[in-house]
Amino acid sequence: MSPTGSHRVSGGRAAARRAARRGRAAGRTDPMRRLLPQAIVVAALAGGTSAFVAQDKAVRLSVDGDARTLHTYADDVGELLADEDVGVGDHDIVAPAPGERLASGDEVAVRYGRPVTLTLDGERRRVWTTAHTVDGALRQLGVRAEGAYLSASRSAAISRRGLALDVRTERTVTFMADGREHTIRTNAATVGEALAAAGLTLRGQDTTSVPRESFPRDGQTVTVMRITGGKEAHDEPLAFATVRHADPTLPKGTEVVARPGEPGAVRITYRVRSVNGVRQRPRKVRSEVVRAPVARIVRVGTMVPPTTVGGGADGLNWHAMAACESGGRADAVDGSGRYGGLYQLDGGTWRSLGGHGRPQDAPPAEQTYRAKKLYVQRGASPWPHCGRKLHQ
Repeated sequence: MSPTGSHRVSGGRAAARRAARRGRAAGRTDPMRRLLPQAIVVAALAGGTSAFVAQDKAVRLSVDGDARTLHTYADDVGELLADEDVGVGDHDIVAPAPGERLASGDEVAVRYGRPVTLTLDGERRRVWTTAHTVDGALRQLGVRAEGAYLSASRSAAISRRGLALDVRTERTVTFMADGREHTIRTNAATVGEALAAAGLTLRGQDTTSVPRESFPRDGQTVTVMRITGGKEAHDEPLAFATVRHADPTLPKGTEVVARPGEPGAVRITYRVRSVNGVRQRPRKVRSEVVRAPVARIVRVGTMVPPTTVGGGADGLNWHAMAACESGGRADAVDGSGRYGGLYQLDGGTWRSLGGHGRPQDAPPAEQTYRAKKLYVQRGASPWPHCGRKLHQ
């Protein structure tokens, strides 16, 4: 039986003929008796005997290359194969076909199919061949093997159990490396093998535009990427927070910085690299605080200051005097930077009147209140040029 799912060709008529021949042979071994009647019978059957002899055929049968000549009474190729116990399957070849009539002198050939697991340029498939050798199978399958890698020699026999065959044909692959083209013909199994065959070496972080373990296709262009780089760290400022505390000793609207804030620092580490001399965008890998920020503390006044001081200061024209001194701007500062606010007071005078910080930073109502207190103490003398506006 063929291992490819073969079956025996039916021999019904052939079996019947064999049974008839056995019966005739048995009859010839009986003792000779009734000679006269037998002679009469023989004479009567003389014509039939010549017809039986005429059915005997001399044919040549070749089974998988093993040829022999034999005599047969089979009417067709199928009966001949059944008589000879030759089974054939779907992948076997019989020529002429099993249904063809037989004549003396005919030649019948049977070629058994053999399974081949063929991996051709990375693509695996199962095929059938009637060739006995790898070389014959390649020709039969139409595989051009000039310059190809074969996992088995061309002369290797293929049994009816089949074999596994890896074929890598010769392909053209181009590598772009170091500003040059490197074109080779190769039957390498991977891009990495082809790279080595081209005499190119990867160093350090170097890589290729396609995975090195991938199969190199015919006409493929692969770029070699020369990579250099490492890590870089940069310190960046870390903003401080502002904490505000209510202070009932300060007039409402007044803010005093009790402690200035100090920015911290965060160290950010980047991975940097250049590909073929072109610097790539850095990639952040980690960050750490190297100096914590110091919060700024601000005292916020909540006290509502009085608006009257007595001593004749409350009924004066403070609006006119402010217009004269500062143009009516509460945040005004003179050119020297010494005097500020609506009434251009210096820092020492401001603090002596109970003010905090700088006069130009205080609310207008507080500035007027402190100016009135100064007037009660010293009259209009602090404002030699604009003091007269108080009485307009």
